[in-house]
Amino acid sequence: MQMKPLGESGILVSQICLGTMTWGAQNSPAEGHAQIDAALAAGVNFLDAAEMYPTAPVRAETSGRTEEIIGDWFAKGGPRDAWVLATKIAGGGVGHIRDGAPITGAALVAAVEGSLRRLKTDYIDLYQLHWPNRGHYHFRQQWDYVPERQAKGEMDAHVADVLEAAERLIAAGKIRALGLSNETVWGTAAFLRAAAAGLPRVASVQNEYSLLYRTFDLDFAELAHHEDVGLLAYSPLAAGLLTGKYSGGAVPAGSRASINAGLGGRLTDRALAAADAYADLARRHGLDPATMAVAFCLTRPFMTSAIIGATDLDQLAKALSAAEATLSAEVLEGIAALHKAHPSPY
Repeated sequence: MQMKPLGESGILVSQICLGTMTWGAQNSPAEGHAQIDAALAAGVNFLDAAEMYPTAPVRAETSGRTEEIIGDWFAKGGPRDAWVLATKIAGGGVGHIRDGAPITGAALVAAVEGSLRRLKTDYIDLYQLHWPNRGHYHFRQQWDYVPERQAKGEMDAHVADVLEAAERLIAAGKIRALGLSNETVWGTAAFLRAAAAGLPRVASVQNEYSLLYRTFDLDFAELAHHEDVGLLAYSPLAAGLLTGKYSGGAVPAGSRASINAGLGGRLTDRALAAADAYADLARRHGLDPATMAVAFCLTRPFMTSAIIGATDLDQLAKALSAAEATLSAEVLEGIAALHKAHPSPY
């Protein structure tokens, strides 16, 4: 398992990260703990959560349960120092978390304290802002994304407020680094400008990336290269589309699509056609479609770590196998051709 630097934080993380957003809903605590054990045995040292998880679906009564499951693993004797532990503060709009209030410095401090308590640890390696206050184009919001409606001048004050709070948390040893999630290039640049003035530097950005969703390849790839802010890719399997299990419109019992209809706007006819094409390419070259999809993410020069999620150990093993997979020139040429044929399927 290759290790990569987490921005300029001095932290090394495995190129595959264990995602946890199904734990406490689709997965029991015992299943979550079995996944931690299996990932650790495979060389993974990076674990990602969020205060609002699980998300299948999001419910007030289960929010925070994922962090509690991780904390219980530590409490049972699981080695804390074996893991680079990442989690997130929820952005505004989630009514049962801080009454839906937006992210502020004070909210960041409160969220960190809550996460520390649930995780049963005294420090968090990477604390991330789950999404921006001002709006963004992620979660299929590109269709009505109107940045010119944002209030000019508010961003600098917000960034300073959050980074000053992060600075205090870092000084207290409660977090080691700060990261972004569901951010834009401009938003990330605003945080980097503040760091140049002496505030903490963001280490990473956690955005969606897969064979079906490659917006990061453009301006964000340029920023990542020049500014050393790598991608933590979530949904590298496009919420399961790239496994082939939804081919022909099938919705297997217990699958994410059976719980979250439409897979957050991903489950479209065009996306199914593209996913089938990628699955066919993988099988023609003797590869499992899921393995090929994750392995492709690992080839990207801006990729710090790909976050994989699973609801059983067989799924986890397929995703983990990507760390040892080598994609031939023929496979990469086939992927490039399919990307041109299916440039933006959802």
